[in-house]
Amino acid sequence: MRVLVIGGTGGLGREVVASVLGSGHQGTALVRHREAALPTKVEMVEGDVLDPSSLTAALVEQEAVICALGTPSPRRSSTLLREGTKNLVDAMDREGVRRLVCVTLLGLGASRNNSSLLYGGVILRVLAPMVPDKAAQERVVRDSALDWTLVRPPRFVGGNAHGRVRAIPEGDTGRLGHVVRADLARFLVETATGSSYVGQAVAVGS
Repeated sequence: MRVLVIGGTGGLGREVVASVLGSGHQGTALVRHREAALPTKVEMVEGDVLDPSSLTAALVEQEAVICALGTPSPRRSSTLLREGTKNLVDAMDREGVRRLVCVTLLGLGASRNNSSLLYGGVILRVLAPMVPDKAAQERVVRDSALDWTLVRPPRFVGGNAHGRVRAIPEGDTGRLGHVVRADLARFLVETATGSSYVGQAVAVGS
């Protein structure tokens, strides 16, 4: 399956690219500069989420998209996620690419009930400036006609994969801790290339 990764040069995005390739799929990464240090097997397309024409070019022959777009700074307000994701959704609609898996944030909507006391009481307060843009990004995805899934992780960390994650659909009970990037990446790829959680928001962690 051909999978386009948005945000492929970030910490999570690199793990997603590696997982796409490791799962036997064909990976394409939208990058600002072709000199980005990514695996040689991934196709790199220069572009920017704020440039709709570059997204159209990147989507040619793609079958699914994983959006791991990062924010400029978690401690500063921004509209990048909303604007960039709106451009992506519009381009996918034009090009007939239906499957979108978008990484947002644990704590949005009902998923606040799935966060630990430390995360909800401390970490979300630190991340407060970026929360409105994350929420706006989710609204853009929900309002689309795509086959979308919103994935809401808590803090993600480096390290060796554990080989598993816990996934809690929106409204279900349970609390989650941090998640290893490699495990989250694997979940994103499995979700994007399968049919689980279509039209749902799901919290993912340990």
